[in-house]
Amino acid sequence: MTVRSRVLVLVAAVAVLAAVGLAAVLHASARAERRDHTQAGGPRVTPGTVTLRGSGRLVFRNMAWGPHRDELTAVPAADPGGPRAASGLKCLRFHAASGTGVCLQAVHGPVSDTYRALILDARLRTVDRYDVPGIPSRARVSPTGHLAAWTAFVGGDSYAGTDFSTRAAIVDTRTGKLIPSLESFRIVRDGRPYRAADANFWGVTFAADDRTFYATLATGGRTYLVRGDLRGRTVTTLHTNVECPSLSPDGTRIAYKKRVAGLPGDAPWRLYILDLRTMRETPLAEPRSVDDQALWRDPRTLVYALPGDYGADLYEVPADGSGRPRRISPAAVSPAYLG
Repeated sequence: MTVRSRVLVLVAAVAVLAAVGLAAVLHASARAERRDHTQAGGPRVTPGTVTLRGSGRLVFRNMAWGPHRDELTAVPAADPGGPRAASGLKCLRFHAASGTGVCLQAVHGPVSDTYRALILDARLRTVDRYDVPGIPSRARVSPTGHLAAWTAFVGGDSYAGTDFSTRAAIVDTRTGKLIPSLESFRIVRDGRPYRAADANFWGVTFAADDRTFYATLATGGRTYLVRGDLRGRTVTTLHTNVECPSLSPDGTRIAYKKRVAGLPGDAPWRLYILDLRTMRETPLAEPRSVDDQALWRDPRTLVYALPGDYGADLYEVPADGSGRPRRISPAAVSPAYLG
């Protein structure tokens, strides 16, 4: 090949790369513009006042395209698909209880994003903030509002595979004292002390005593439900193949996602209930793979997110294995029932 030919090939390659780059920029710009405009057929969202006090309200992250996308919005719990009041506060993950909220946010920088956790009062004012070491994944507030927890991916970005690591933190919202990682807790597995460099925790859920919590421990290629003791700084394994646990209001059952043999590798889960007294498992009537930490709407009903046209929709299903799933709110994720 002559020098002239090489130059022509180089010029052509640069032109192609420039065209691809321009197309990518235009696509991203068009997508960003579309995000800011309300799409026909979506839920009605208008600015309003959102508080974490009172009862009979459902607060969640709004996923509908438009100027209020990603903001915390509120609807009557009896009409979850109805018009939404938008708070102006944007969160990637959210939960609230007893007038306290936790909001996991992205902080957009010139080169890359960083993340933080905001502790909110009942009027959504920030009372404390903490750095989060990776992509936010799960968030929970204890029934009393005295504790908050979050999970972040610090390696990888999906629970479906095995090549990921997580960091689970718990903070006392009264004192601001932070436990940055549950990996500092002593592990008791099958009645014996256990140590492993590959231990990962995620999906914290709290009991009402401000001492006991449950979470997922992954180690040695297996996942476990663990019961944690904040005073003793220990976690004890209770049951295998449990991910993203959610404790029932009466503290007797755990809702969770379970890996089921034979399902696709990128969608391996089904929703189950575990009776903590008998360790009996009950499959729920949701036939699809659920990658979420389900929420107890009440002692009889679970609420969770599944992929939808705007990113995610909320569904509910009976907690006793009966019935069938029902979509209750489109374009929504990270719900919290108040009261």
